[in-house]
Amino acid sequence: VQLQASGGGLVQAGGSLRLSCAASGLTFGSYVMEWYRQAPGKQRELVAAVTSGSGIYTNYADSVKGRFTISRDNAKNTVYLQMNSLKSEDTAVYYCAARLGPRSYWGQGTQVTVSS
Repeated sequence: VQLQASGGGLVQAGGSLRLSCAASGLTFGSYVMEWYRQAPGKQRELVAAVTSGSGIYTNYADSVKGRFTISRDNAKNTVYLQMNSLKSEDTAVYYCAARLGPRSYWGQGTQVTVSS
């Protein structure tokens, strides 16, 4: 199983980025897909999650509600995180994860840096 995250970079505060996570080696549509982030000196936190299948249900950390949108494309085995109105406190390494019951897989992370 591989999860390949991409799309990170340096952006000014107020800007936007879209992260992508391409999965292979698993039945993608069966997995809950999640985005986490970890800032320097802080614990990893769940940013957003989308249910398996058609991804009708989503969940967000309070700190990103209204600014971030998670979505999935099962035909492309890819999950996205659209990040708008970025703030300096969004600076972190972002990780995607696939979860099915007790089984989980993690990507390698992509750096997002927001300059103020």
